[in-house]
Amino acid sequence: MQLDLNLLTALDALLEEGSVAGAAARLHVTPPAMSRSLGRIRRATGDQILVRTGRGMVPTPRALALRAQVHALVQQAHHLLSAQQELDLAALERVFTVRWHDALTAACGAALIAAVHRRAPGVQLRLPAESGTDTPELRRGEVDLESSSSRPTLPDIRHRLVGRDRLVVAVRPGHPLTEGPLTVERYAAAEHLTVSRRGRLRDPVDDALAALGHERRVVAAGPTAAFALQLAPETDLVLTLPDAVTRDARERLGLIALPLPVRMPAVPLYLLWHRRYDDDRAHAWLRDLATETVRALSGPPAAEGATPASRSGR
Repeated sequence: MQLDLNLLTALDALLEEGSVAGAAARLHVTPPAMSRSLGRIRRATGDQILVRTGRGMVPTPRALALRAQVHALVQQAHHLLSAQQELDLAALERVFTVRWHDALTAACGAALIAAVHRRAPGVQLRLPAESGTDTPELRRGEVDLESSSSRPTLPDIRHRLVGRDRLVVAVRPGHPLTEGPLTVERYAAAEHLTVSRRGRLRDPVDDALAALGHERRVVAAGPTAAFALQLAPETDLVLTLPDAVTRDARERLGLIALPLPVRMPAVPLYLLWHRRYDDDRAHAWLRDLATETVRALSGPPAAEGATPASRSGR
């Protein structure tokens, strides 16, 4: 026998109203049509469901046992097939995975966690470290929100420009580069540490230097900005890092920030997500909250028409 799910709605109305006429009025159908539905329900269940007693009808024991479950199923179906309701943050229970660049996590992660917990205490956040290789977790739904300094190339990955940063030079107090103007020649002659989760010893700064006829000496590549910043106070290594997302960490370590003597485009900051979440209200709320959190640090971005920097080998 083929199951007609419309019978669940009819059965719910019959059990709630306790009469064919009442159920018909509730569902805006004729009493004969509802009577035929009751007949089909009886054949499907092998039970009378409602039996006549005097001038009224009473549910059978089987019907009484089914009433709560039938009503719950009908309500779930209505919720599933209807437009999304207003998001109730106080009642929201969900786990989001936000994978950001380590410097962005260090700069904004605590503020994001605090904001989420304050507005939606039932929501949990995971902030895992970036992988050393490009991975498909965003497409597989294992990561909800990701950061990048380049626009995605895959058509199913959405993006939002949330800020722009500029590169600065960071050195220890008393470093030789702090004495006198920082020229391209003096910058290139120093010993440098790059930041690359893939361990790359070259990034777009080297391309800009090469265009000017210079080459810098990169001593090592560190996996994270936090690692690089910890080395700087004890060595003469020179760091070239995004300004806004490393400012607090630099200041805590007492590092000196100098202007980069090489002309470089601003570094854009994008939030990425899979298109499956476009109409997900809870995800949209998280995206907006993450945007607010980042922009509180870096300010609103300039027009996206500006030429973006590359991902700096990260």
